[in-house]
Amino acid sequence: MKEPGESLKDLYGIVCEKKNLWEDLSSSIWSNPELAYHEHFACGKQLETLAKLSFPPPVNPYCDLETAYRAEYENGKGGPVFGICAEYDALPGLGHGCGHNLICTAALAAFYAVRERMKKENITGKVVLFGTPAEESYGGKVKMLAKNCLDNVDAVIMVHPSARCVLDAGSTAICRYDVTFHGKASHAAAAPELGLNALDAVLLLFNAVNAFRQQMPDCCRIHGIVKEGGEAPNIIPDKASCRFFLRSLDQKWMDVLDKRFHDMVHGAELMTATKAETVLFNLPYKSRLPNKVFNESFFEYASLLEMNPQRPSGPGKGSSDFGDFSRKIPALHGYFAATNSPAAGHSVEMREACRTPFALDQALRAGAVMAQIILKFLTDPGYREEARKDFEAETAGSL
Repeated sequence: MKEPGESLKDLYGIVCEKKNLWEDLSSSIWSNPELAYHEHFACGKQLETLAKLSFPPPVNPYCDLETAYRAEYENGKGGPVFGICAEYDALPGLGHGCGHNLICTAALAAFYAVRERMKKENITGKVVLFGTPAEESYGGKVKMLAKNCLDNVDAVIMVHPSARCVLDAGSTAICRYDVTFHGKASHAAAAPELGLNALDAVLLLFNAVNAFRQQMPDCCRIHGIVKEGGEAPNIIPDKASCRFFLRSLDQKWMDVLDKRFHDMVHGAELMTATKAETVLFNLPYKSRLPNKVFNESFFEYASLLEMNPQRPSGPGKGSSDFGDFSRKIPALHGYFAATNSPAAGHSVEMREACRTPFALDQALRAGAVMAQIILKFLTDPGYREEARKDFEAETAGSL
């Protein structure tokens, strides 16, 4: 295999030969945002692009999901297998404010570059491209993992746009609940003693959560909203509801948060003589485990491609269903800069940045970086062993 700098330039050149194709893919998906499990245009556009690149038809639907797919390229038999994740769902009302149009573009670019190098240098192994829908709260990867999509896959990777290029610092586990309290309506002025106030139960739950925050470790977060609080001030609410998100960087602490939250719900029931109905809102996600070996390679290769990578000052507080993948096999979720200006994820500023030529170029550079990591993994047994040992060490100390 070539020296990293020479190899990266070659991979970036391979990717840029198809720049018009990547530009069409990214801009088309950006212009047609689709919500979770409804990404029919985005999925179809990727399948169309893979056909133009002479890949065999992917499996679609995949894992019983209409907008999921699996594409493969294998050279030889019995070699290592590396997976790449493409995301392409959008946000309600905001469109591609998280830049998933760039994520799938970088993924396809990496998939293509790896294939070209494997063919040219007769590298044994397999690369798998996973089209993963519904990352935004609906857990496409969690459902795919339940269908054993990562069986016989040795490692997995993806990249994500941000305001800067940074290493994978991990992400929080998340568990989401809708809580509905049922009480008894009555006239708030004429007969308050006959009512059971469901809104009081919601407010007491918020007060309990706020009190718990004083003893909560920094790795944890709880935040909520009131969804329903009654019909009129002179009617004691017989029904009130709220939604809470529980997050933790430490997977072990999720059990603590979960039990404590349910205890607080029960306490609110007892204090108001109401009854609570607690229902999971969407699928839980596990916290993400960065792989140190892949992270260092990402930093090295992104530096060689002048992407100005940085080491984050602390772990990320957001959540992603890629966390579940990272606890199954060695994984990397790197970040590339979609803009040179401050822009938060899930914002109008990030949405607009993710359709610029600069963002596309950075995504293609990130695709070349992913390709280089994959090729090193396929060709270097020692590197594979280092990545595996780091994964085992991380998972040994975590649930």
